[in-house]
Amino acid sequence: MMLRSRLVGGLAALFVVAPASLEAQTQASQTQASQEDEVVSVAYAALEAVSREDMVALTDLMLDEAFVVAVGGPEGSTEYRSRSRAVERAQVFDADIVERGFDPEVRISGRLATVWLPYDLYVDGAWSHCGIDTFTLLRVGAEWRIASLAYTVEQPPACREHPDGPPGG
Repeated sequence: MMLRSRLVGGLAALFVVAPASLEAQTQASQTQASQEDEVVSVAYAALEAVSREDMVALTDLMLDEAFVVAVGGPEGSTEYRSRSRAVERAQVFDADIVERGFDPEVRISGRLATVWLPYDLYVDGAWSHCGIDTFTLLRVGAEWRIASLAYTVEQPPACREHPDGPPGG
C-alpha cells in the first residue's frame, strides 16, 4: 500500500510540474523562433537592398566596422576580395541585379547569430552565378546588425539555383 501511495504521489507531482515546464519550453521555443525570424529578415533585407542596387540600405544594416568578403575565381583558382562597409556603401551598379536567397540555416547563441543562405544572382535578367551568403550578426540593443558578410561565387553543380527557377518565371 505504501509503494502504491508513493507512486501515485510521484505521478501527481509530475503532472503538477510538467505543465509549468512545458509552458517554459514552449515560451523558449517561441522566443528562439522569433529571434530566428528577426535574424533571417535582416539577411533577406540585405538581399533586397542589393536587388534594388541600394548599397546605402545594405550598409545601413551593418555595424560601422563590418566588412564583406567575396570568395570565387576562375575554375581551379580561388580569389578573396575584402571590402569595408565604407567601400561597400560607395559602390554604384550600372546593371539590374536580382539576388534571391532560399533555405536559410540559422544559429543563435545569445547576442551572436549566423545565417547560411544559398542564393542565386541575375544581372540584367541573365544568369550570373549562385553560391552561399554567410551573415554574422550581432544583437545591438534591440536589433540585429551585420558584422560580416562572406559569400561564394560559383556555378552549378558547386551551388544550387533557386528552387523557383529564374526570377519572373
